[in-house]
Amino acid sequence: MNARESSHEPSPFDLADKVAIVTGGNRGIGRAIALGLARAGAAVAILARDPQRNATVEAELDQVGRPTHADILDVTDRAAIAEAVGRVERALGPIDILVNNAGNTDISGGVLNQSEDGWDNALATHLTATMLLSKAAASSMQARRRGKIINLASMYSTFGAAAVPSYAAAKGGIVQLTRSMAIELAPHGIQVNAIAPGWIATEMTKVAREDPDWSDFNTMLLARTPAGRWGEAEECAGAAVFLASPAADFVTGIILPVDGGYSVF
Repeated sequence: MNARESSHEPSPFDLADKVAIVTGGNRGIGRAIALGLARAGAAVAILARDPQRNATVEAELDQVGRPTHADILDVTDRAAIAEAVGRVERALGPIDILVNNAGNTDISGGVLNQSEDGWDNALATHLTATMLLSKAAASSMQARRRGKIINLASMYSTFGAAAVPSYAAAKGGIVQLTRSMAIELAPHGIQVNAIAPGWIATEMTKVAREDPDWSDFNTMLLARTPAGRWGEAEECAGAAVFLASPAADFVTGIILPVDGGYSVF
C-alpha cells in the first residue's frame, strides 16, 4: 500500500455524517466548539437566544461546507427544549452529539448578597437545562444505541468561588450529573463527559482581563496558571471533537480540564 492509498484510512476523529447540537453556540466557547465540530465533518445546529448572533455564526458554519441550522432557544424555557431538539432533527437528522454549553454568570459577591432570582436563574441555565436537553437528546440516541453528550463544567466545579456561589454550585452539579448519566447511559452506547475550562478569554471574562479594578485578580490567576496566560476559546474545541468522536467510544464519565494547568496546583 502506498502513501496515497493509506491516507483513505478513516480518522478516529472524523465526525462525517454526525449531527451535533451546541447550546449557546453563537459566541465564545460555544461558537468555537460549533466550528470545531463542523470542521471535523459534523452537521451542526446552534441553539441560542440572540437571532442576530445566531445568523452570524450560522454564516461562519456555512463557510465550512457542512449542513447547518440555527434556532432561537432560551434554555430556561423548559417547554421549548424538546420542541427545539425536534426542529433540529427535522432539519438535520437524528442527534448524535449534544454539547450543553449555554451559560451565564451572576457575580453576586457571595451568599450574603445572593438574590433568590439570580440563584434560580443560574441553576436553571446551567444545571436544569443540561438535564432536560440531555434527556431529550438521549431519548433519540438510545433508539440507535449511540451518542455523545458533552457538558461544560468549570474549574469552579472543584474550587470554591466566593464571588459566584450560584455559578459554582451549578457547575459542581453538572459534574455529578455527568457522572450519573455516564453510568446510566453507557449500556445504551451513549458516552457522557464534561469539559472543565480554566480561564478562557471570552466576553464573560472580559471584566477580569481588562478592568483595572480586577488587576490584582488577573495577576493572581496568571501566576496560578502554569501556562502563564489566558486560554483561547478555540482551545476548547479540540477537547470537544475528541469527546464527540469514535476515538472516545470507551471514554465516559470524565471531567477533562482545559485550563493551562490551573487545576494541577
